[in-house]
Amino acid sequence: MDVTVGTFNLNNLFSRFNFRAEIQEILPTGEDGRDDGRDDGRLTSSYEFKDPKEFRIRTYKGRLVKGITPEEQEMLARRIIGMDLDVLAVQEVEDIDTLRFFVARRLRKAYPFLSLIEGNDPRLIDLAVLSKFPMGAVTSWQHTPHPELPGERVFSRDLLEVEILDPRDPDRHLLTVFNNHLKSQFVDHRQDPVQGKIDNDHLRTLQAEAIARILAARTRPDGRFVLLGDMNDTPEAPTLAALAAPTPQVALEEALAHPVETRPPKPDDPPPPASGSWTHRFKESHRPAEYELFDQIWLSRSLTSRLKSSHIDRRTRHAGDGSDHDPAWVVLEF
Repeated sequence: MDVTVGTFNLNNLFSRFNFRAEIQEILPTGEDGRDDGRDDGRLTSSYEFKDPKEFRIRTYKGRLVKGITPEEQEMLARRIIGMDLDVLAVQEVEDIDTLRFFVARRLRKAYPFLSLIEGNDPRLIDLAVLSKFPMGAVTSWQHTPHPELPGERVFSRDLLEVEILDPRDPDRHLLTVFNNHLKSQFVDHRQDPVQGKIDNDHLRTLQAEAIARILAARTRPDGRFVLLGDMNDTPEAPTLAALAAPTPQVALEEALAHPVETRPPKPDDPPPPASGSWTHRFKESHRPAEYELFDQIWLSRSLTSRLKSSHIDRRTRHAGDGSDHDPAWVVLEF
């Protein structure tokens, strides 16, 4: 049996609404729209928010938080349906209701098993796992500290651990997925750019070290697990050294060194890496584009021998098709 497991940053998959509000009371109305004094359960057809205390526009660092458009959601859906993966770890989803709506409406109910736990990000972007196979235990590691930061949560969002069960025998554990979204490289314009990068890199380093300790505590040397997600750095970066360095307990291998691309990348100057090993394109004004493998799939020792192939669904536009990340996946033989 072949099992496909992948990762995709959905780039602000938010709900259709862009505000939070509290409705104290809605009175029943007559046909003329005025309160008719009855309490028969009929409600007004609309409610007008006049008191600023009753609503709050969703902002982040002074900017309005906006989700992707319905057209971009359709692009994401087409890509996900086209990949037809058994298990898909996703990042940047607002909440479980948004995910359920997206799966039911856009993905034609292709994934009957969903898991999302609200995490730490103030922008409301959470981690989730979609699966065609039954799920077992689900664990959030969002409260995890680091010895260097004993009183703080080290993860900007979360580390979401999900057990995937064998569809042929739901009592049998198939593999475990560890979904990640590490600290962004973004530096706010109000920060010093040099110090901002140093701080981001340092936090990403602590997060990778925390992941390595969790894996050592939660897995066996012969365990079948996949560590994947948006790492916001390259596999060989010093910030991710804790993942790349093998230990007696945990030895990981990144699986996207030479992926199969679904289509050739768009021409660029300079051109994208010939290996195809990239999922993220960043282009500053008047500077050449940078292509990086931010979305990664690390396999445990026992799964490396089961790897049949790795793949990346290549975008058709430089800006991306619904997301500024390209999804990646592996085919494992069981």
